[in-house]
Amino acid sequence: EVQLVESGGGLVQAGGSLRLSCAASGFSFDDYAIGWFRQAPGKEREGVSCIGTSDGTTHYADSVKGRFTISSDSAKNTVYLQMNSLKPEDTAVYYCARMFICLFTISDPRIRSDDWGQGTQVTVSP
Repeated sequence: EVQLVESGGGLVQAGGSLRLSCAASGFSFDDYAIGWFRQAPGKEREGVSCIGTSDGTTHYADSVKGRFTISSDSAKNTVYLQMNSLKPEDTAVYYCARMFICLFTISDPRIRSDDWGQGTQVTVSP
């Protein structure tokens, strides 16, 4: 059974940092990419970043470039999202998902499976 478990969310002031983790199990970690997505109240879910766990390819949404860094640890089957210089507009529930490939079109549903974690809330206060 594919499982993705996010953790690390919380409440932080603008300008602060958080590191999210996505622990994966139930599939061959290095055969897939992992993506981070977020959904704010009243908005559609959007792709934030993704990483190819075997080749290290990464892509970022324009809104987070230069502030967020994605990384993976194959020994732990875990992907991280380091979020720095957080802004109130980063407030959302963050999800990780299993992807077939990491491309710049992060939000394209054709490149990901329907395996999602339960999400972790990130709240950035002004």
